[in-house]
Amino acid sequence: MALEPVAQLGIPGGVEVVVILLLAVLLFGANKIPRLARAAGQSIGEFKRGAEQSQKELEDKVADEAGDE
Repeated sequence: MALEPVAQLGIPGGVEVVVILLLAVLLFGANKIPRLARAAGQSIGEFKRGAEQSQKELEDKVADEAGDE
């Protein structure tokens, strides 16, 4: 019984995916969906690159400070 709420938070099933896709088509139109998906993918890629760059800069700074001691 304790696992029932956890099971409800899983990945949407077939019917939910169809409803989400229909709503997306109604809201944005069929022609804009590929452009939106492409823009979302590019944004995610830029975010990942920025996060990796920030992490590298932090690691370099920590390494420099450790070398100064």
